[in-house]
Amino acid sequence: MSTTPACAGWLETTRAPGWRPFAGTARSSILALGSLLCLMLFAPQTHATEPLTLIFAGDLMLDDGPGRFIAAGGDPLAPFAAILDGADYRIGNLETPVATTGKPNANKIYTFRSNPAVLQTLKGRFDAVSLANNHSGDYGQTAFVETMHLLDAAGIQHFGGGKNLAEAHAPLWITRKGLKIAVLGYNEYKPRSFEAGPNWPGVAWSEDSQVIADIRAARQAGADLVIPFMHWGWERERHSDARQRALAHRMIDAGAAIVVGGHPHVTQETELYRGRPIIYSLGNFVFDGFDKPAEKTGWLLRLSLDKQGVARWDTVEARMDDQGTPHPQPGAQTPCGQRGDKALRTCRPF
Repeated sequence: MSTTPACAGWLETTRAPGWRPFAGTARSSILALGSLLCLMLFAPQTHATEPLTLIFAGDLMLDDGPGRFIAAGGDPLAPFAAILDGADYRIGNLETPVATTGKPNANKIYTFRSNPAVLQTLKGRFDAVSLANNHSGDYGQTAFVETMHLLDAAGIQHFGGGKNLAEAHAPLWITRKGLKIAVLGYNEYKPRSFEAGPNWPGVAWSEDSQVIADIRAARQAGADLVIPFMHWGWERERHSDARQRALAHRMIDAGAAIVVGGHPHVTQETELYRGRPIIYSLGNFVFDGFDKPAEKTGWLLRLSLDKQGVARWDTVEARMDDQGTPHPQPGAQTPCGQRGDKALRTCRPF
């Protein structure tokens, strides 16, 4: 029987030449009872840590229809309020600068810029947003920097972009429930002119070697789990391409616990690789201007995390109305899983 130093000392006392048990009581019984009581009193106490619930949402575009809805007093996140409130931490992709400055990029067909008032809708619903996407720079570097300042003032963390290259590649650190999680954000969809440089602001570009180096650096910095949040793939394509799959596998080989993606404006397939999930695209979450059902359907991803990685995960289907507000679909069967699964599954999340 293994024992603590305190119990070991007690046992030594019982072996001393002058020690005698209570009259009429067998020495072996006293030893057994005493050892049990000692272990109960002095054994180190261990407490199982509850898993951390982390949510990822797809594209949050708060200009145009959603922006007008918010300006009129509406809340496009209200239908998902209970689900968002049930998580320990919530992350989305902010598919728009939030600013009053800057000029639209003349080389882009679609440019977005949201009124700073929309941050009051995000505040309390999302803890952090990724800036690593192809719309963060729609109104130039001045508006991009203003976006970061306004997010800071609202108490919303951001990652995947920064005032320089080092800031853009720095992880979002989540320290909750005994876990230290590093979330990394990358964009690989044009224009690359949004990329951060050594001394100018922009987003983190998805260069394979740099992504792998960042994952390894986060692990060396003490991250229990590393999660890359990718902005990749071809728009409106329902399946990932060979480039996405190859990089996703490399990221998990480098130590990523799970890979989460977005950008195509539709959901894509999920995969298990070495027992770890890959969600190639979450699709849209708050977005208007689309007509096809696939473009108006996205997933909210819920993760249950512990020291070993993803314990459980599921997706909640979100269907956007004409003004871009998402509504949960409780009867929809969507991808889900848990540790130890050998194959992909679908389930109803509620």
